[in-house]
Amino acid sequence: MARTDSTNLRSWMWRAFVQSALIPLLLVETVLVAAYLLSNTAIRDAQVEHLRSTAQSDMQTAAAQEAHLVNQRLKSVGELASLFAGQVGSALRRTDVPQDAQEADLLVRSASGVLYSQRDEGRAASFYSNVTPPSQQDRSKVMRLAQLDELMKGIEQNNTLVSAVYFNTHDSYNRIWPWFFTPEQYPHDMDIPSYNFYYLADAVNNPSRGVTWTDVYVDPAGQGWMMSALAPVYTDNFLEGVAGLDITIGSILEEISSLAVPWGGYAVLVSEDLNIMALPETGERDLGLNELTHFSYAEAVRKEIFKPGDFNLANRNDTRELAALVDSESQGVMPLELGGRSQLAAWASIPETGWKLITLVEEASVFSRTNALATQFRQIGYLLIAGLVLFYLLFFAVMSLRARRLSQALEAPISGISRMMEEIGEGNWHPQPHRSPITELDFMASNTSAMGDKLADSEHSRQEAMQHLERVLDSTTESIWEVEVAQKRIRFQGRLNKRFGLPAGVISLDTFLQRVHPDDLAAARNSLLPRSAQQKLEAEYRLRDAAGDYHWLLGRGRIVEMDGRFQRPQRVAGTHVDIDAIKATQEALRAASLQAQSANLAKSRFLSSMSHELRTPLNAIQGFAQLLSLDLEKDAGNTTSQAGSHQASVQQQTMQQQVYEILQASQHLCLLVDDVLDLARIEAERPVVQLEPVDAWQTLLACAEQVRPEREMAGLALHLHRPERQAMVLAEPRRLRQILLNLLSNAVKYNRPSGSITLDCVSVGAGWQLRVADTGRGISQQDQTKLFKPFQRLGHENSAIKGAGIGLALSRELASLMNGELGFSSEPGVGSCFWLQLPGASAAGATESGSQARNDTDLLDVIYVEDDRASQILVQHALSAVAQVTLIDNGLEALHRITERPPQVLLLDIDLPDMQGDRLLRSLRGSVRTRDLPVIVISAGALPADRQRVSDLDVAYYLTKPLQIQDLLDALSRIMRAP
Repeated sequence: MARTDSTNLRSWMWRAFVQSALIPLLLVETVLVAAYLLSNTAIRDAQVEHLRSTAQSDMQTAAAQEAHLVNQRLKSVGELASLFAGQVGSALRRTDVPQDAQEADLLVRSASGVLYSQRDEGRAASFYSNVTPPSQQDRSKVMRLAQLDELMKGIEQNNTLVSAVYFNTHDSYNRIWPWFFTPEQYPHDMDIPSYNFYYLADAVNNPSRGVTWTDVYVDPAGQGWMMSALAPVYTDNFLEGVAGLDITIGSILEEISSLAVPWGGYAVLVSEDLNIMALPETGERDLGLNELTHFSYAEAVRKEIFKPGDFNLANRNDTRELAALVDSESQGVMPLELGGRSQLAAWASIPETGWKLITLVEEASVFSRTNALATQFRQIGYLLIAGLVLFYLLFFAVMSLRARRLSQALEAPISGISRMMEEIGEGNWHPQPHRSPITELDFMASNTSAMGDKLADSEHSRQEAMQHLERVLDSTTESIWEVEVAQKRIRFQGRLNKRFGLPAGVISLDTFLQRVHPDDLAAARNSLLPRSAQQKLEAEYRLRDAAGDYHWLLGRGRIVEMDGRFQRPQRVAGTHVDIDAIKATQEALRAASLQAQSANLAKSRFLSSMSHELRTPLNAIQGFAQLLSLDLEKDAGNTTSQAGSHQASVQQQTMQQQVYEILQASQHLCLLVDDVLDLARIEAERPVVQLEPVDAWQTLLACAEQVRPEREMAGLALHLHRPERQAMVLAEPRRLRQILLNLLSNAVKYNRPSGSITLDCVSVGAGWQLRVADTGRGISQQDQTKLFKPFQRLGHENSAIKGAGIGLALSRELASLMNGELGFSSEPGVGSCFWLQLPGASAAGATESGSQARNDTDLLDVIYVEDDRASQILVQHALSAVAQVTLIDNGLEALHRITERPPQVLLLDIDLPDMQGDRLLRSLRGSVRTRDLPVIVISAGALPADRQRVSDLDVAYYLTKPLQIQDLLDALSRIMRAP
């Protein structure tokens, strides 16, 4: 039955065109045109605002630049005025009055008593007012000043601003360049000191005696409005007169009109009193002013004439606000209405005179181009709208015709492709293809044919995959199972039924669970009958076969169907995998692990026993050798002081050498034992080290002193490069000494005769690097790869050099334990340098090295609990000078004796008859009297397990055998110094 809402292809295409393309496109175009018009207005407003800001900035910059230019010109005029004043002063101070015949010939006196120059002979005009009587008129001064005519002429001709150069004296004499007929221009009774171009430079108005400027005034000499740069001329503190340079407003206007004001603007010069000093013609029109004066020069010379009140910005309504800002700020910009137009005014100060230069620009000139562009863009927008309307009318007509043709071209190919799809759906995988002139539809028909071919191949592949899957499942799992939870039935597919003798097909779940081992029944039931969707369906359990033998199976499953109402599992599916071999392997691995742990424990016990058994006799050998060495040194001193026989001295030296050999052999054996045990312990387990701040350089020096006898015997020199600051590192002191002694010993043993050893300590990053360099034969490139391997002596196995080849391997392991690094560099024939790098540490908390003498002279009360007689005698003899040592050889007796009368210090061995040392110490720590008793453990046990036995019993020091007597003395000294 046909659907009532269906439509033909042409209508559908036209509707699709309109809905999906034309309407959105029309909307987009409308939005774009509207956005264009709106953005045009916004851009225009933004441009106007930006141009306003830019114009203000540019005008401010232009005003500042132009003010700077005017300032420079006025400054040059001021400097010329100062120069001229200096030359006038020099002329007035001359004692020799030159006789200038030409000047004398030019001077005549009028009937009124005025002395003046009667004609122009290329010299300055001279005028002596009759205010000074003829008898008092100083002709010698006139002659001296006449010598400056060339200077005055040069100043006027070389500076375009300067219109006149003059000098006015206190007695009303005036000398001025260029020449004019002064009696016609000046009043004969002119009192020069009363004019502003004189009194502005006097001591009252110009105490600094520098150059000062007048306001604009009418020039008595007839040059119109002008201003003057004035410089006083003094003789000591007497004002002889005023030198001046006149600048006419006309010249200032020419300078200002030549300034490049942007946007066709103009500049106005204003005095400190806000009087307009220079105003171009455009400004005259805007302000309604006229620069020309209406006063006669006869009136001008009788009184000082300045600009009228209209020339003061503060007196005008249209410029009063501008005047307030100009008066209060050195520079700025503001808009104002002037001459009926909106204008922008920018001003800047002229430092030389304190005047202000104001530039004025009409706002319409600034924004004219922007407004014109905005109008053009708006017109373009209207044209775009009209063009779009016409375009879419034509476009709709063409699209309608095109939709009809397209629908006709598509109907036949689509019908053919539909037929092909129907045949494929009916099982005909290879239908007859339908050809079309349209490439895409022809390609679609070809794809339809190809799809039929692929479906045929897929069906064939699916059947093969199903067969292959069945074979794979049959070979990799015992079975695939499926459980119906509600009915408690299970169905198997695979070998499990046949292998375990179960009934074929679907069986009861209870029947299957009867074959499961009782210990595994709960796990098997939970994996087959889940209670919720979150439960993990995986379990390992044993299943009994027909012969009664159990085999391990791994069951994994997942829920494949849920009860929608109660959300309970309905159907579960999964696999069974035979894991008998895996379980056997696990059991073997567990047995091997237990055996390895047992072997490791036996190894630890052997190491502990070996440590004790080797260190105890070495303690006696090395200890008594140390005592013999000390006694022989004392006897040697006595023999020397008593001047004994030569034979006794030789015998004593022989004994010292023998004792030294014993010490060397015992120390070598002790180091060898330590190295072997340490290397074995590190390989067995990584021991824990107790890191603390240590002075690396002092430790290196102490180790160098310890090997000094061997070094001196080998004839080797020692060079020390001391660090600039204290070299504190984070290390375990005993392990650090062990590494350094090993490196120093190798440097001595493998050096060349008469060679040297160099010790260095340098800062590397946040740590320190200790270096031991020798001048030996070096190590070849081939042997360097074996250097840190145990028991590798690199060809020295049969040499006379002692060693087992484990020192460097152990040292590298110890450096790693302390978060450090051991490395080297070597060159055959030159020598080797071994370095140890450790992390740095602060000096706070650093342990002290060495021992200090006790402050008191009393002997310490010390009890030594030790069952080895040799060790008792050694310690008692070693401490005879500093302590009274009481010896106890078993733990029980020591407990009673120490509890009754505690000593100052307790020396304790761990391995004791009757009661072990750790038990004895634990009992003492439980008593109030002995809770804080200082304890030094002296034990042959050097393994971490031995130290662990007393780690929680507050042991002050743990010393190992063979005992170093100096270490014992240092420990006692630190205990007695502790607060």
